[in-house]
Amino acid sequence: MIRHLVLFRLNDGVERDDPRVVAGVEAFRALGGRIEELRFWECAWNISDRPIAYDFAINSAVEDTDALKRYLEHPDHQAGVALWREFATWVIADYEF
Repeated sequence: MIRHLVLFRLNDGVERDDPRVVAGVEAFRALGGRIEELRFWECAWNISDRPIAYDFAINSAVEDTDALKRYLEHPDHQAGVALWREFATWVIADYEF
């Protein structure tokens, strides 16, 4: 199995209630039920107020690197990424477990 972690940081001046952000969160929350390759899916706002904290996180799992590739290329995933590109930056980690 491969864990796919993504941490998002909203760009300066962008708030959680920005309509673009709301749409981006909704798009990602829907992925768990739409993409067959996902074996585990959760996403949520970070509750930490530490200055080094990111704002939003995705924690997911897929079977293998082929499944990860299919997930990343899935049109619904790509649509969500396009939304987030407008207002956030992110880091990822993919590892076997």
